[in-house]
Amino acid sequence: MEKLEIKKEKEMKNGWKFLVEVGDDKDKIEYSVTFDKDYWEKLTDSRHVPEEVVRKSFEFLLQREPKESILREFNLKVISNYFPEYEKEIGKLLPK
Repeated sequence: MEKLEIKKEKEMKNGWKFLVEVGDDKDKIEYSVTFDKDYWEKLTDSRHVPEEVVRKSFEFLLQREPKESILREFNLKVISNYFPEYEKEIGKLLPK
């Protein structure tokens, strides 16, 4: 598994913005990820910190595609547009 670093950049009224770094220094890729509070509540019933949901979401993505294929900027809720099983699988990774 690739090295993952999650940093909260900003908390907004309706969600968060994170900087996600995948890989080590020589081949690191940075991603800008937003996460809406209502989607966080839907996925976790507010039981898991947003950073953990972002981490598990990247683990999910990296099991399905190389880091170079992941969008560099996106909102977490778009993952299910590409991977319809995302919400079900993230629920298994983050039990309620």
